[in-house]
Amino acid sequence: MRSRLLALALLVLPAPALAGVKENVAALAPSGLVLVMDAQGNELVAQNADEPFVPASVTKIVTAWLAMEVLGGDYRFETRFYLDDKRLLYVRGGGDPFLISEELAPLAAELVAAVGKEPIAGIVLDASYYPSHLRIPGIEDSDEAYNALNSALAVNFNTVYAVRSGNKVRSAEKQTPITPLAIAQFRARGPNGSGRISLSQDPAVSLQYAGELIAAFIERAGGSVKGKISTGTVPEGLKPVYVHRQSRTLSEILAELLRASNNYTANQVFLEIGGHRLGGPVSLEKSLQVANEMLAAHGLAAAIHLEEGSGISRNNRFTARGLAKVLDLFAPHADLLHGHDGGMNKTGTLDGVRTLAGYADTSSHGRVRFVISLTSNDGEMRFRLLRAIESGM
Repeated sequence: MRSRLLALALLVLPAPALAGVKENVAALAPSGLVLVMDAQGNELVAQNADEPFVPASVTKIVTAWLAMEVLGGDYRFETRFYLDDKRLLYVRGGGDPFLISEELAPLAAELVAAVGKEPIAGIVLDASYYPSHLRIPGIEDSDEAYNALNSALAVNFNTVYAVRSGNKVRSAEKQTPITPLAIAQFRARGPNGSGRISLSQDPAVSLQYAGELIAAFIERAGGSVKGKISTGTVPEGLKPVYVHRQSRTLSEILAELLRASNNYTANQVFLEIGGHRLGGPVSLEKSLQVANEMLAAHGLAAAIHLEEGSGISRNNRFTARGLAKVLDLFAPHADLLHGHDGGMNKTGTLDGVRTLAGYADTSSHGRVRFVISLTSNDGEMRFRLLRAIESGM
């Protein structure tokens, strides 16, 4: 009997503490949306939790869950290289979001080893895995570097990082050669001093830059490119001479995505979900079809509405309970989340929107899932609410 009473007392004791947490949350942000659930699915705090909200970049948690389910954590993006009998090099992009300089250097070394150091007659860039008319809702409203145009073949996140002094332009990073197109673009649109610009204005421009940078790395690796850079498709029947598999696994890409919150990377991953499941070329419609089927299978069709995979679109709409369910499904991969405060969480920020979602470890309730959404520009308030939750539980 005494042990039963003790167990009952332990169940009752947390109630005053929970009441205190709810009061603190209400005092800090009475109009804020806050939902906290424990591992058993019990709602510990539920304030304005029935109101749909604009998730902003916490959308990336849903994209990460979908990607892990469809592609798997060990998945690696591929870029294929072909050489015809005239030594014309064809490069077929596979949507790799991390074809950055640090990746291009070993790639070029492997490619030169495969094709030899005899001059390459030209480079033909094949970006047909992504349709040329592809646009992500919300991207057209931004010229931020992290909102660059998505492409089957893009380098350095479809951006140029350089330093301009008057008319002189140089690379801002020693690992990246400067190219003629990068110089011209930075002269036209870059700041005086250092900065990063996107190449999102014209798909042909960003593709040309990819070709120029690949050629520069081939030169660095001891090869040479004598002909022009153009666009086209790989001739039917031509076999690849080298297939580059991204050195980073999908899990590593997602960890970086959830940390840095790059919208370009998020939608490269999101587009691959549809392309992998339904075949190329990719399309937003294919990825949304796969995503909606998976959400429906978990009873989330009405709770999670996606327009794209990064959170840039204000037409994305979530419910708190819907996102909490996704957090439950994503829990085996919680260690991929590395928030600004060092916790396992993800922020979202648009004008008039501040969101925060993830996991928190508490002394009385173990690991809890939480969703916070504020219709304001007070980014710090999200973390004040989180601290109130953590300290009170």
